[in-house]
Amino acid sequence: AIRTESGLVFLRLREGEGPRPVGDNRVQVHYEGRFTDGTVFDSSYKRGRPSTFNLTDVIPGWTEALLMMNGGGKAKLTIPASLAYGRKGKKKSIPPCTTLVFEVELLGIYD
Repeated sequence: AIRTESGLVFLRLREGEGPRPVGDNRVQVHYEGRFTDGTVFDSSYKRGRPSTFNLTDVIPGWTEALLMMNGGGKAKLTIPASLAYGRKGKKKSIPPCTTLVFEVELLGIYD
């Protein structure tokens, strides 16, 4: 695993063969988000469809990690609260000051 200067822990689970996203590309991902105790709080797999979004529209830990991935790749991310939802948390789903763990699969990259 790699710990970046910002505190993100990035573990590559599968190397992708595709290009890397850049800047404000739109990406399509499948993911599962867990708290550090293993409780799942969000999963595109459970919804049965991947999510598509701009790299600039997600938490900083996701942006940083996705820029390190190639299309088709999969990684496990441990994201400190400072790169996630910080001291505020996210409504009722993420408590304040919470470290999050994600498995993310980069399915597609669009201009």
